[in-house]
Formats: sequence, C-alpha cells, structure tokens
Amino acid sequence: MDKIQIKIGDVKIGARAPISVQSMTNTQTDDIKKTVLQIKELQNAGCEIVRLAVLNMNCAKALLEIKKQVEIPIVADIHFDYRLALEAIKQGADALRLNPGNIGGTEHVKLVVNAAKKEKIPIRIGINSGSLEKYLYADNSMNMPDKMVKSALDHIKILEDMDFNLIKVSLKSSNVMNMIEAYRKIYNIIPYPLHLGVTEAGTMRMGIIKSSVGIGSLLSEGIGDTIRVSLTENPVEEVHAAVDILRALDLRKTGVNFISCPTCGRCKINLIELAHKVENRFKNLNKPITIATMGCPVNGPNEAKDADYGIAGAIGEGYIFKKGEFILKASEDKLLDEFEKIILSDLK
Repeated sequence: MDKIQIKIGDVKIGARAPISVQSMTNTQTDDIKKTVLQIKELQNAGCEIVRLAVLNMNCAKALLEIKKQVEIPIVADIHFDYRLALEAIKQGADALRLNPGNIGGTEHVKLVVNAAKKEKIPIRIGINSGSLEKYLYADNSMNMPDKMVKSALDHIKILEDMDFNLIKVSLKSSNVMNMIEAYRKIYNIIPYPLHLGVTEAGTMRMGIIKSSVGIGSLLSEGIGDTIRVSLTENPVEEVHAAVDILRALDLRKTGVNFISCPTCGRCKINLIELAHKVENRFKNLNKPITIATMGCPVNGPNEAKDADYGIAGAIGEGYIFKKGEFILKASEDKLLDEFEKIILSDLK
C-alpha cells in the first residue's frame, strides 16, 4: 500500500521521511512566557514537533504569539469543543490533535475540516485504549487492539467522507502489548502516517522501559513515522529518551552514542561515576560519534574498538583510546579533562 506523506510546518511525516520526535508542554498554554521557554528547551534537546493543550479560548488565542517566538511546529490539542479547533487554526496552529467524533455534530466537524483543508493543516486522530467509545467497551466479541483499530477507522471515515486526507493516526495504550498489536493491525489497512507512543507509561525508569519496548519493537519492523515517549517527568526527558531510541536503532545519526560496560571485580576505577560524568560532559555535543567508558584495560579497548573514542580505567588512572588504539594515559583526576581536549581538538 502506498503511504501518504503529510507536513506539519516544515516537518515531513510518513512515506519514508525521517522519524520525527514529538513532545508536549506541561505549562499553561496561555502563560506565553513559560510556554515559549519550555518549547525552546524541548527544541534544544532534539524535539521537532510540540503539542500544546488548548483548554479554553485564552489558550487558543495565545498560539499566535507563541508561534512568533518559537521555531518548531505547534500542534493544538483539542477535546470536545469545535470552536477551540477553529480558533487554533485561525491563530496559526500547524496541526490539530482531535477526534472528529468528539467535537459535536456533523456540521461542527465540517466547519473544522473545511478550515483545516483551506489552510492545509493535518489532523491527528488520537485513539487511547482508556477513552474509547462506550459501545466498544461493551462489545465482548473484540479484544482491545481490535477495539482500538475499530475506533480509529470510524474516526478516519468521518474525515474521508469529507474528502480530507491530511491525517495522522495514533493508537496508544498503557498496555505495551495492546499498543504493539493495534499498530501492527492498522499498518496494512490505512495509508496514513502513524504516531507511536505508550501512553501513561510512568516515571523515568518504567516509562523509558515500556516506551523502548513498544516504540522500538514497531520501529524495528518499519512501522511508525513519528514518536513521543510519555513520561511523568520534565518533558525534556521525553525528548532525550526518544532521541536515544532512534539512535539505538540507527534511525538518527546526530549526537553522541554513549556505551559503557557493567562493573565487575576487575574494575579498579569508579566506573559508575565516570560514565555519568562522561555523558554529562558530552551530552550536548551534536556530532555523530560513539564514546565508550570501559572499566578496565584488559578487555575495554577491544570490546569498544568500534567506538570513536573511549576510556579504559585502571588503578588510579585511565587509558584513552581511539578506534581501539591506545593514545594516552592520564591520572584519574585529569582523565576526563584530557579526554575532552582530545575529542574537541579532533572535531574542530
């Protein structure tokens, strides 16, 4: 099936476009100063599309000023009130996130669709296993992934019947296996781009694990066009996690790929502390390189020979290597500074 490509702002989505990273602000949208500051922080972390909650008309009207001050596309998140969708379009939103069956009758949907069509603004249909239509919950003949797909198809049909195809679809669940199965089922049914995510994934530890399993599994199968890692954390952490998932799958080449070995009895350096320091020192280095932090000189350089740069710890000192080849020895207190000098000098 030929896939449709859409654009949110200048970001292409679908039909083999690069996988894009999304997040959502947790500020009050009508607090323009705080919202703009957070969007800029998200962009600096690698976010390419940001979603804003449009809870009322003040939030909708704030979008125009916010857009003037930021560089990445804005998606207006709308629930139930078609008037907020119309105002968001008027104020320059680059896309809408809404379910057309939940914003009123046919006439209201037509108003929104016609406005979106005129401005060439995509609509994301966002299905959540926790908020499906009542009749689907009552139907015991279908499992949850089938119910999610059915809900998505019903909403898609509303837009298609109005000759609208700038559509993106998500089928999120807090149950990772339901999420994976729902996306697999719909992938070969519709031509529209898919936005991947595990909803209500949790705090940092479990949220990243669930999202990595769910999103990573689908991306490895070629399913998915844009992603969000949902965390009960500062949304900047969502972006870091999403970018790292893409790097792990070789779907994103920018930024540093960090590798480090687990500790063992051979380790005579504070490897855990050193590995964290290395990541903090180079986390904002936007170069497609791999940096390794290894615990000992016995296996370290060889095990990390594919890394561009690496450290192997020893007793009170460490060895710096490039592509598995030793280049310098330094005392533990000077090791990281010497390491940084070498990397930054090479990358000038």
